[in-house]
Amino acid sequence: MVGRRARAGQARVLAVDGRSGAGKTTLARAVAERLDAPVLRMDDLYDGWDGLDAGIDQLVARILRPLARGERACWHRYDWHEGRYGPRQTLDPATAILVVEGVGAGARAASPLLSGLVCVAAPGPVRRRRALARDGHTFAPHWDRWARHEDRYFAAEDVAGRADLLVNGAPVADGSATRRGASGG
Repeated sequence: MVGRRARAGQARVLAVDGRSGAGKTTLARAVAERLDAPVLRMDDLYDGWDGLDAGIDQLVARILRPLARGERACWHRYDWHEGRYGPRQTLDPATAILVVEGVGAGARAASPLLSGLVCVAAPGPVRRRRALARDGHTFAPHWDRWARHEDRYFAAEDVAGRADLLVNGAPVADGSATRRGASGG
């Protein structure tokens, strides 16, 4: 990120994309901590279980484009318990680095405003186990529904093919993850 130019105003935006349970959040937190950067979670932008497209629209229209114009980004955070958008959130246009994590973070619509794209992948059974361990009863009844949205998104967006870096989020014998670089967008 250090050598990448800012595309969203003064901000260099790193998108960490991948399917549910792949390890995006863990990676994004580690990167953000190292770079002293805020993390924007796509989960906060979706309009519920069928809101992937709305989340992408909100990312581009309310966050990335305003930052690119040097304006404060303002959006509403989705409240999963209430089933509606809640409090207004803001991000200062002087933000130097922003890490956006979640399904949709690397959408083509966002690409012109991203400084980097990382795609995290893991096998389906690993992802499901992690997601259900993390979100349990909340996610379990919606797994298949959300997976259909992910299938459509990843088929249309070719995130892995456009990524600057592919990360293997599958556990290895010592419990860590492996990674490999890849060429791409």
